Amino acid sequence: MDGHAPHLLFGFMKSLKRIVPGAIATFVALGVILFFLIPTQTVLVVGTVKPDKTVLCTRMNDGEEWMISYIHSVNRRPVFDSLRIEGKGLRIVRSRFDAFGAGMPETSTPENPLRTGTDGWLEYTVNRLVPDITIFVGRVAGHALHIKGREIPFISLAEPGAALRFSVEKRSLYQTFNGRCVWK
Repeated sequence: MDGHAPHLLFGFMKSLKRIVPGAIATFVALGVILFFLIPTQTVLVVGTVKPDKTVLCTRMNDGEEWMISYIHSVNRRPVFDSLRIEGKGLRIVRSRFDAFGAGMPETSTPENPLRTGTDGWLEYTVNRLVPDITIFVGRVAGHALHIKGREIPFISLAEPGAALRFSVEKRSLYQTFNGRCVWK
């Protein structure tokens, strides 16, 4: 080994000591940036159909339920539809109502039982997985979204007659912070 080898090794080590902190800082910064940009958050998105615009979003967990309530157009009685986040879609779980009316289920099937609860309300098990649902904002139905302890009237999200689409998306923390998200 000649006399230059220790000098080269010393120079290389000295260069590494200058480069390594910068490289570590760069990797940490990239990691933080990616953490905020990679879609990892399951989000219920409520948006208008025309124009296609998000009007509300909220972080949800798989299996978490929420509800839509409205007044039935014929019998003028309340209806409560429960939905659940399931994978990349929504499961319409059940519908609760206290009186029959046009379009309301009247009979049971093995797949969709109709029961009377202890409170006297009828409960129809729907159990249908859908990719999204679209509901027109009623003029007199009083539609409301019940989610995370809040009641949000549809008319606070869109004009009566407008269509609202409910869907599930994966969003990054950045996208979630920039949306109109409900936090709890």
